[in-house]
Amino acid sequence: METAGDLVEHLFRHQAGRMVSTLTRIFGPSRLELAEDVVQEALIKALELWPHRGVPANPAAWLIEVARNRALDGLRREASLEAKAGEIARALSPSAGAAEAMDDQLAMIFLCCHPAIPAEARVALTLKTVCGFGTGEIARAFLLQESAAAQRIVRAKRLVRDLRFELPEDGELAARRESVLEVLYLMFNEGYSRHIADLREESMRLARLVAGHRAAGAPEADALLALMLLQSARAEARLGPDGGLSLLEEQDRSQWDRGRIAEGVAALGRSATGDRASRYHLEAAIAAAHATAPDFASTDWGFIAEQYELLYEMNPSPVIALNRAVAISRAEGAAAGLEALAGIEDHPSLARYYLLPATQARLWSELGDLGKAEQLYRRALECDCSEAERSFLIRRAAGLRRADHPGLHG
Repeated sequence: METAGDLVEHLFRHQAGRMVSTLTRIFGPSRLELAEDVVQEALIKALELWPHRGVPANPAAWLIEVARNRALDGLRREASLEAKAGEIARALSPSAGAAEAMDDQLAMIFLCCHPAIPAEARVALTLKTVCGFGTGEIARAFLLQESAAAQRIVRAKRLVRDLRFELPEDGELAARRESVLEVLYLMFNEGYSRHIADLREESMRLARLVAGHRAAGAPEADALLALMLLQSARAEARLGPDGGLSLLEEQDRSQWDRGRIAEGVAALGRSATGDRASRYHLEAAIAAAHATAPDFASTDWGFIAEQYELLYEMNPSPVIALNRAVAISRAEGAAAGLEALAGIEDHPSLARYYLLPATQARLWSELGDLGKAEQLYRRALECDCSEAERSFLIRRAAGLRRADHPGLHG
């Protein structure tokens, strides 16, 4: 049963970005912390009152009303902002337009992703100001110490003070959009790979804002949205009953969200209007090949391998090379996959990446060398991985032992 505190947290997550963005537009980026304090005070008041007095009939409007009153109180203490009172009263009124609020959030995303802010701080600042995430949540999502996450946010806020709150135009818009898309891509990947639904869904909400905006939208924004929709459609099926990772061939495809798949395919179609293919186009095409295959055996692995080849030419990363090798192994067999892995198996950036030895283990088991496969699964278990991934590896290694001694498990 949802408590008043749960409802406050849910509403705050969905309203905070709107309110902070609008107040930052009115106050100016130099007073970003004042805008955050005002919204935080509204949350605290709700947490104090709702458990005892009950939840208001329109809780979202209640939060906005309290934030508006707190903002007006703040203006009385700062004479330089007193002239903004009418604008705040209008912007945070129940009749305020949703389109204006979305424009404020979009401008806030572009502010958080300004090139003056270090790349690693852009994600943290976006999550804090636009998505309503707490510093502790951000630290946990990106495997940081809370003090390190806090320092990133503080440094970013110092840089924001001297920037303008606006949606840039023309060439600057295109350059900043690339940074925005990179931030949203990173947010989504963290949420998807580590099964953090809030992070995954917030990145998708912001991607919709960018892709659907008349000026900020672009083919690569549609392609990124398509990738998110197609990947997230399979999110619920990625964990098995034991909490372990469930691979594509094991997943119950009836659990896939067909509505999101259809929406993702439509977004991918819209992205084809541009004159160049971005990495988001290629990754979305791969996701579409997986999501639209009726079953695992029908997957077009040759097409997927071709897309990874193009992606590798664009960005010669060892992780992309690993994914390409997986596709090659499915299309041409285990021996071809191992040959494709030979060039990256000693790459230093993959030394602690569990998927390299896990992939090698699968391929050697398909070739019949179960001893080598088990040794590689043990090596994978020594790498950094989540509990879901660890459970998957243990299950795979146990399956090898049963296959090696069938008489003991008959």
